[in-house]
Amino acid sequence: MSLPVPIPTRSPSSNGYLSPATRSLEPISGSPLSAFFLNKPPPTSYPKSSIKVLLLENVHQTAVSLFAEEGFAIEQVKGTVSENDLVEKVKDVHILGIRSKTKVTPRVLDAAKKLLAIGCFCIGTDQVDLAAAEERGIPVFNAPFSNTRSVAEKILGEMIMLSRQIPDRSRELHQGVWNKVSKNCWEIRGKTIGIIGYGHIGSQLSVLAEAIGMKVIFYDIVPKLPLGNANPRNSLDELFKEADFVSLHVPATQQTQNMIGAEQLRLMKKGAYLLNASRGKVVVIPDLATYLKNGHLGGAAVDVFPEEPLENGPGFVTQLQGCPNTILTPHIGGSTEEAQAKIGEEVAHSLMKLVNSGCTMNSVNFPEVDVPYTPNTHRILNVHKNVPGVLKSINNILSVYNVSTQLLRTTDKIGYLIVDVDRETSETIKNEIKELPVCIKTRILW
Repeated sequence: MSLPVPIPTRSPSSNGYLSPATRSLEPISGSPLSAFFLNKPPPTSYPKSSIKVLLLENVHQTAVSLFAEEGFAIEQVKGTVSENDLVEKVKDVHILGIRSKTKVTPRVLDAAKKLLAIGCFCIGTDQVDLAAAEERGIPVFNAPFSNTRSVAEKILGEMIMLSRQIPDRSRELHQGVWNKVSKNCWEIRGKTIGIIGYGHIGSQLSVLAEAIGMKVIFYDIVPKLPLGNANPRNSLDELFKEADFVSLHVPATQQTQNMIGAEQLRLMKKGAYLLNASRGKVVVIPDLATYLKNGHLGGAAVDVFPEEPLENGPGFVTQLQGCPNTILTPHIGGSTEEAQAKIGEEVAHSLMKLVNSGCTMNSVNFPEVDVPYTPNTHRILNVHKNVPGVLKSINNILSVYNVSTQLLRTTDKIGYLIVDVDRETSETIKNEIKELPVCIKTRILW
């Protein structure tokens, strides 16, 4: 169901200018000197009230409020939508905001003729065909930092619960069975946690685990600076044999698919625990169920699954249901009020910077470019195929005009150009660049 969003009037205190205490220093609002002094770009050539934002899957109100302050036209949808429905919805959309369940396929991207960018209000971006988006000149943004603490805290709490067999004791009491035992129940102080994937979440967990008295080892395919007294291991096998707890924090790639199966579980210490809050296809679920039921593993906590429902409700089935000392949660590692608010803010700011200045910093599939505003100019944004000779062709066009700023960044497939030119010549330059055979998108931002 689509919900209308009121667009509030922007208050003077939130317009990006100086505070009242220093207002006497502010140049006359709207003058070229004002824009230069505050490094504030002029209004975009396309009215902001006509920029359509589609937000799916209950994107946090923080993002909605920020978009509303910018004056964008916002449509919210509580859940996800099918590919067919999304194809219809994105036809006039400029900004698409999703979380982890919505699939953005090449078919969806082909229908989104006006799409400027996609915001993934989460960490993962594997729900978007990143290569297809890049080829169509559409940058994709995510929130790599905002839910780090929430996931790390959840893992820390689950390690304590597993080591004390809380899942089984809680289930037994719900069934009316009093079973007070201490056998195979442990403190986590002094135990070894093996972290696979020492990125934002893995390193944060490392700090928390050491603070509670654990020994920390980790493995990553990229050399990483250890925090505190953490120590890297040279191989997964070495980590499996040493760790009392193995916690997975890796992205979804071909390398990580089915990374943890029977062979790896067999290497783990008897009575060790496995925790997965990364991606559902990293662990072979039937193998994990076998090693839980035969007693080789002391327990597991699983937050992600190979196939996950698009909506809340009954009917979910996994072979891990009924396994001893096993915590199952519905992909809620980053589902805290704090994390969702931070994610909303982080992704919304990235999208607004793209709309307002063409900035693509922190995009996951696009050349990263950020250029300060040059007063008294028009800004042209161009995305083109990265082929031999394209820079020469662009410079041949620009060479006869006055160019204030020019910056080009490339990936293997595309180039992204920001150029500030005289206002009198911007339309001509845009049209000439647009006619190049390698051009994907060209527009005047302001």
